[in-house]
Amino acid sequence: MTFKLQHYGLFPRAFTLAVQHLQGSTRRAALAATLTLAGVAAAPQALAQQPTPTGNLPVICVFDILGTTGPVFSLAKDFQLHAKKEGYDFNIKTYTDERVASEDFKVNNCQGLVATGLRTRQFNNFTGSIDSIGALPTYEALGTLISLLADPKLAPDMIEGKYEVAAVFPVGAAYIFVNDRSINTLAKGAGKRVASLDYDKAQAQLIQQIGAQPVSADISNFGQKFNNGSVDIIAAPAAAYKPLELFRGIGTKGGVARVPIAMVTYQIILNRDHFPPQAGQKARTFSLTLLDKTMNIVRNMEKDIPANVWMEISEKEKQEYAVIMREARITMRDKGIYNKKMLTLMRKVRCKLNPTDGECSLNVE
Repeated sequence: MTFKLQHYGLFPRAFTLAVQHLQGSTRRAALAATLTLAGVAAAPQALAQQPTPTGNLPVICVFDILGTTGPVFSLAKDFQLHAKKEGYDFNIKTYTDERVASEDFKVNNCQGLVATGLRTRQFNNFTGSIDSIGALPTYEALGTLISLLADPKLAPDMIEGKYEVAAVFPVGAAYIFVNDRSINTLAKGAGKRVASLDYDKAQAQLIQQIGAQPVSADISNFGQKFNNGSVDIIAAPAAAYKPLELFRGIGTKGGVARVPIAMVTYQIILNRDHFPPQAGQKARTFSLTLLDKTMNIVRNMEKDIPANVWMEISEKEKQEYAVIMREARITMRDKGIYNKKMLTLMRKVRCKLNPTDGECSLNVE
């Protein structure tokens, strides 16, 4: 599926630079770069050293595991170059710890943030609900949704208080990695230990819903916990497979279930008090011009998982997954964690692409 939209250049070379970085580097470097976009760290790292910001310019906090050598930092630099052409400027401060970057943004030590949707949910619940469990079962659905978000009619939803979502771009699907292929249904996950990110309450909800045991983890150690046997199951993008050496946790008995349980995104959040009024809309529109390229990169990364490692799931089992994930989404919606309007929008996307699905006759989200 191809998505075509008009070019509005807020940062006309930024996404291109990131894509070229991924395509032109070695395979392992490309994996690491994509993993950076997914917010997955191969190991804990310290905050990158930065020069002291100059003047009274706003600061963009950029999370990039590779620091100032990474693709996200390059994107921010290109964003900065174009901003100067538009008549404004800002400083960039790069972090290798996403939590610290988010906290600095929260207390106004910086006026912009580039981080994963899981972290940015606190600043915009609408787009922060894109990664809702099971809400986008295919890349076609994800691409359709991102295209819709560029519609000016949805611009009010991209703003929450003083914050605005300037761009949403895909990282890839999160799949279930298991250390034993016998865990091939949700029922068989009961009693198993599952890594649960501390700051994502939805993960713990789903884990408990299937009768499994959530084990506290973060992006710096969940791969290690899987590899050393501390947990039996993790959820991760396919791009994590090689850099985090997840084949060690999989061993000879494990595998990866080919069921996307969530779509990981990276989001750019701006404090509107410090940027031109149209900056966000122009950025959202332009980001779509590279949607096909970024989608292709994500699909290519999934090829790094050997064919014999993938676990094919029957249609009956997929339906069981869908029902349980839908129940979890509704619970999270009722608790105010997931945004009701976004859930409804994603259901409309699913039903547009698959109108015969049973949920399309229900009004549950």
